Amino acid sequence: MFKALVITGLSLSSLLMSNFAFANWLLDNDKSQVSFVSIKKDTIAEAHHFTAIEGKLNDKGEFNVYIDLASVETYIPIRNQRLTSLLFEVNTFPKAVLTANLKPSLAIIKKPGSYVLKGISAELDFHGNKKSLSIDVLVNSNKSGDLTLASFTPVIINSGDFGVTEGVKQLQELAGLPSIATAIPVSFALTLNKQ
Repeated sequence: MFKALVITGLSLSSLLMSNFAFANWLLDNDKSQVSFVSIKKDTIAEAHHFTAIEGKLNDKGEFNVYIDLASVETYIPIRNQRLTSLLFEVNTFPKAVLTANLKPSLAIIKKPGSYVLKGISAELDFHGNKKSLSIDVLVNSNKSGDLTLASFTPVIINSGDFGVTEGVKQLQELAGLPSIATAIPVSFALTLNKQ
């Protein structure tokens, strides 16, 4: 009897572990946002975002976010068009891709609650250039296993790191502006549903 209970307990434990081991999460676009702030004339800041993003987290801790750069929304149609054609050059570089390794944190974030993950190793592939980033993330996990990930601090993106400084200059000239900042803060709030 005792042996049977131990075997049953081990089997149940193995089943629960295997359910988590093969867990995958998919990003919910309607409940997620990647936004950035542009600064012109040294003092005028404006918030923008992307309307189409996809992402997934697998059981190995591999986290990927795909940003459709053509979905940029600045609430000014001509500015949207200029960003996509002159800065992002979406015909050649349609997406920006962020990859990160959450494996060291999976055991923590699977438990319901809120956690701050410092110094997550990530890589941004944007405009044909890749750069390593260190990102601080606030994670919330609910009882159903769904996750929300938000930037704990903004991520600063420098145009020179991704070869888009010339595009910034073109935007500045077309808009007749004395300046447009070449370093911008990017923030995100992402919801991932457990599959």
